[in-house]
Amino acid sequence: MIENVVLVDPEDHPLGTMEKMEAHRRGALHRAFSVFVFNSRGELLLHRRAFKKYHSGGLWTNTCCSHPRPDELVVDAAQRRLVEEMGMRCQLEPKFSFVYRADLDHGMIEHELDHVLIGYSDVPPKPNPEEVCEIRYMPVHEVQADLAAHPDKYTAWFKICFPEVVSNLLHA
Repeated sequence: MIENVVLVDPEDHPLGTMEKMEAHRRGALHRAFSVFVFNSRGELLLHRRAFKKYHSGGLWTNTCCSHPRPDELVVDAAQRRLVEEMGMRCQLEPKFSFVYRADLDHGMIEHELDHVLIGYSDVPPKPNPEEVCEIRYMPVHEVQADLAAHPDKYTAWFKICFPEVVSNLLHA
């Protein structure tokens, strides 16, 4: 199945669509989202991307992330992927968005307008092994310390948006 992403300008106005892999090869700015789910103890659910992913395989990152389909609302896409990747549901609240560009492995370029959504759940995830090879819950301070000590273990977008998520939570 061919997956298309929504090309956008820096203000998130749609400009058309492009096949996902082509957008990542060209570094075309497109819409994306990142979901951060916390449990009742305030621990963040992290996942390690499956090694066979087309980029960033084996790296740790937020609960789930992907791209909305054309004509799909970001919140609906985030709910869909949370089920597809982590086998769980919870209410998600949009918090902020940011644009970033990062050169990745396998000649891929992430150039995304990333919408960040936060959720809370104590429902145990049932990760999809096609997407996820490992999960763990970590207190925010431990994530901060590990990210500072081992940044190469984490995805490019996680390193950018995690500090903003923490700041957003502290000022909520």
